[in-house]
Amino acid sequence: MNTAFPGPSGPDAEAETFGPRPYTLTRGRIHASRRLRLETLVQTAPGLQDHRTLLPEHQQILALCGHPRSVAEVSALLGIPLGVVRVLVADLADHGLLRVHEHDDRSASATMLERVLRGLERL
Repeated sequence: MNTAFPGPSGPDAEAETFGPRPYTLTRGRIHASRRLRLETLVQTAPGLQDHRTLLPEHQQILALCGHPRSVAEVSALLGIPLGVVRVLVADLADHGLLRVHEHDDRSASATMLERVLRGLERL
């Protein structure tokens, strides 16, 4: 028996240690309802009401996005896989809680590219 890592063992212990598995946050969905690129900027919608009934991860995303952040940044800051963040962000946008700032592929600003680079470096 390995005593270097005391505590519970088995599948339930793993869930307790590392939190819920990412796919449980999206109820098994792996595709977002809209296309969200790494560099897509999202921001909390103005006049946001109290949404304590949302998942804690949704609440964290809303709190982080008081000013525009890239999807990659949100993923890095929360430590949640990018695919899961895309689904959660799309859900919030579909309910009008987040604004998605669409951009023209031909005119990416240097500032936006620097923000994406910083977000990717955090991954």
